[in-house]
Amino acid sequence: MSADVHQEVFIQEATELLQELEQSLLELEDDTLNMDLVARVFRAMHTIKGSGAMFGFENIAALVHSIETAYDLVRNGKLDITKPMLDYSLKSCDIIREMLGDPSMKADSPLAMEIVAFFSEAGGIKQPQQKPKEKEQENKLLKSSNLKTYRVTFRAPQEILLSGINPELLVKEVAELGEASISAQTTYMPELGEMEAEKCYTFWEIILTTDKTENDIRDIFIFVEDDSDLKITLIDDFTGGSDNLKKIGEILVEKGDISQDALMELMQERKMFGEILVEKGLISKEALDSALNEQLHVRQIRDQKAVVENISSVRVPSEKLDFLVDLVGELVTVQARLGQIAVQENNQEMLKVAEEVERLVWELRDNTMSIRMLEIGSTFSKFKRLVRDLSAELGKEIELIVHGGETEIDKTVIEKLGDPLVHLIRNSIDHGIETPQERVAAGKPAKGHITLTATHSGGSVLIEISDDGKGINKEAVLKKARANGIVSETAELPDKEVFELIFASGFSTAETISSVSGRGVGMDVVRRNIESLRGTIDITSTQGKGTTITLKLPLTLAIIDGLLVVIGGQFYIIPLSLVNECIEFNAAKNRSSSGRRIIMVRNEIVPYVFLRDFFQAEGEAPEIQQIVIIEIDGRRVGFVVDSVVGDHQTVIKSLGKAFKDIECISGASVLGDGSVALIVDVFKIYTEIE
Repeated sequence: MSADVHQEVFIQEATELLQELEQSLLELEDDTLNMDLVARVFRAMHTIKGSGAMFGFENIAALVHSIETAYDLVRNGKLDITKPMLDYSLKSCDIIREMLGDPSMKADSPLAMEIVAFFSEAGGIKQPQQKPKEKEQENKLLKSSNLKTYRVTFRAPQEILLSGINPELLVKEVAELGEASISAQTTYMPELGEMEAEKCYTFWEIILTTDKTENDIRDIFIFVEDDSDLKITLIDDFTGGSDNLKKIGEILVEKGDISQDALMELMQERKMFGEILVEKGLISKEALDSALNEQLHVRQIRDQKAVVENISSVRVPSEKLDFLVDLVGELVTVQARLGQIAVQENNQEMLKVAEEVERLVWELRDNTMSIRMLEIGSTFSKFKRLVRDLSAELGKEIELIVHGGETEIDKTVIEKLGDPLVHLIRNSIDHGIETPQERVAAGKPAKGHITLTATHSGGSVLIEISDDGKGINKEAVLKKARANGIVSETAELPDKEVFELIFASGFSTAETISSVSGRGVGMDVVRRNIESLRGTIDITSTQGKGTTITLKLPLTLAIIDGLLVVIGGQFYIIPLSLVNECIEFNAAKNRSSSGRRIIMVRNEIVPYVFLRDFFQAEGEAPEIQQIVIIEIDGRRVGFVVDSVVGDHQTVIKSLGKAFKDIECISGASVLGDGSVALIVDVFKIYTEIE
């Protein structure tokens, strides 16, 4: 694999890590004492720094180094989380994103230098950079499948120096077997006046991560083991994650430095656990430092091993997945052709094979489509940063609440959903939520709330963006619409139609233009984008209480359930998710005396349109036709067709550049007999007849 491919893998992983990092930082802002969140932030920083240095992003590693050091101090209880620290951490995420796009970009902008200076001062520790050769050796070790961490306790006889053996050389030899942390213990050191220069009073604890065996370690002490106190204990075999680390108390009990009863007695204390033990005289300061060193060593080695293993994992580009979905779509078409031939030939053996192929194809289709499904929470989490920064800019207190983040939707829909949601949330922040002073005066809490909710509804996903702000001022909307000539001066509209006026191009009730809104650009684009996804948008609002905008979107854009109809001898497909019902229609009997095209369906007046006229179909219409009743934005409308064939699993194909300007047709699908069925753009037709 080339270096460019390695860099591409790192960029993908770093982008995901930055998203998780931002989420953790925003959560940490609400709970600064949550050590799990601190650990997540540290791990993300540590991974970005280590992997960045490995794959040629040294400038990113240099920027993140001081930040990582500061959060390491936080998780070890030596530094407190502050708002400036979180602000600079979030700003560093923005700079890292820019640097991922340009590996040669240096962290020398005024903001980057300010960030480095802040965290360098906060950390107060400069850690030496590893040499490339050392880093290469360390990565080779971390990739080993036999990696283990041992605690080696070596207490040599006091007379060892008299025999001409230097115990420090033995300790260094152990360290050369892998990655080691060494602690020299002075617990048995006598008073200065009682010391003898020729005797060795020190003993050592070595935390060693290696791919060697316990016997390999013992071989180093082969000539002194009989006279020494040597204990080798396996403390980690890397079967768990970084969150499965032993606590300080567990390490000390395991080593015999404290009893289990004494540990339980002290669990009620509020101070840092290690400090309590030292104050109580149950352990020495050296024993605590040794246990802390062991815990830190194991944690860092696990994190580093996870980095190396993640980087070596296989990723499938989304383009390959899209190609797979296209192939499955072709297979669906071929299967339909096979089934049709089997019916025509009336061959029982072929029918059995066709049915088995159909079952396998649908199973393959469902599994392939499920791979494309992503949790929408990954998109929702991005907006917490938007709400945080924009509310601060406007002097408002706003909290974003997310429900249903585990709801899955096709990745293509998610990719196209980001911009519309950004517009809607910005509108809620700017137009919906009041300032703290206005909210308190209205009897509301000073902090406003925007809630994002996602739920499944049949073959669709419902996404709600609701706020507890001031709601939509219907009078102000109508006044502006009349002034712009959108509605007449005497028009009286129901609430639903008034709310839909805000989707008109260039419409805005803002009195001044700001960096957030006021130009009348946004909501009309939102509606077009949602309709291009074959979705709908609906608004409900109560003045003084808030607004809810509901998006209804299909689960996938690749293969849909459609209703196959015939118009003038040509096949057409109407998305089945929009269809309410189909009824017989006799044009002669249902002609209105006023000439208006309306029909009474279940005590409800439903307007209808002849698709024959719309598509200028040739030939005479049959005496008995069918009306397909669909529902859009809570309104029902009928589409008159010659006949209804039935439901059809529709593989959507684009029409190509030559037909891109054809209105009211959104795509095509190949039927089992090889003929082409055009997919009706229901929303476009509805907009035109409205």
